[in-house]
Amino acid sequence: MDRSRRVRLLPLLAALLAAAAGAAEPAAADAPDRPKTTQELLDASLPTDWRRPDPGNTLYMELEGGRVVIELAPDFAPAHVANIRTLARQGFWDGLTIYRSQDNFVVQFGDLVDEGGTPRPLGDAKPALPAEFSRPAEGLAFHALPDRDGWAPQTGFAAGFPAARDPAAGQAWMAHCYGTLGAGRDAAPDSSTGAELYVVTGQSPRQLDRNITQVGRVLHGMELLSVVPRGTGPLGFHEDAAKRVPIRAVRLASEVPEAERTDLQVLRTDTPLFDAVVESRRNRRDGWYVQPAGHIDLCNITVPVRIAD
Repeated sequence: MDRSRRVRLLPLLAALLAAAAGAAEPAAADAPDRPKTTQELLDASLPTDWRRPDPGNTLYMELEGGRVVIELAPDFAPAHVANIRTLARQGFWDGLTIYRSQDNFVVQFGDLVDEGGTPRPLGDAKPALPAEFSRPAEGLAFHALPDRDGWAPQTGFAAGFPAARDPAAGQAWMAHCYGTLGAGRDAAPDSSTGAELYVVTGQSPRQLDRNITQVGRVLHGMELLSVVPRGTGPLGFHEDAAKRVPIRAVRLASEVPEAERTDLQVLRTDTPLFDAVVESRRNRRDGWYVQPAGHIDLCNITVPVRIAD
């Protein structure tokens, strides 16, 4: 083929390709049977699908790298949450440290008393609390998942938190998922006060369910905790005090001026939209996945959180 003929054919070929692409695009986008992706579902959400956490049950942990936002769970641990609120108002954690970071498990913070040191007083907080490992299932709005679970007869979400329940025993409890905030304790079940807290940063340790009091979960800033250097001592404790991460302050959001708050919106877990989001994660059908899983673990469901516009 001579050069002049090739030049004449190029515009025709380009036009044909453009027409074919234009005809195919609406068919794919408008296909009624094409499942929506998680992002498409969230993009089409309504304001009523979202909620703002209660500032009175929200903690701001201020670190050098930024702010960690934690939602407390009074429906599951009312006594501990009340103590934590009191401790935050008193500035109990201000100037203390994240002193433990155990690989694939937790980071822990509070008043690590070195040998010969004096514990920081609890002030108006109670020095003893009951164990709050579970609560009566009655009266708790529980949004169940259809998937089986190896740790509980039923799993789902309650008050926005990943949870489990045993209908036969009439009990419900929070599940130990990534980002969970728990109250450290000694051997005695009722030995926690809420002053020593940990956040799950590794694979979900569900064996801890109903063995320790869980008091909340991280909503925002989890990356600031997951990158804390691993401790070299037993159980991930930082033996070198210089390696501990300083805590500038832990405050209730309700005690922070409104202009300085982090305006978060959390997807409600009791809506048809949330069910659709869960299904979009259970059976991924985007271009990368070859085989949908047909199952999802409770702790693999990340509840979407966004900063309000």
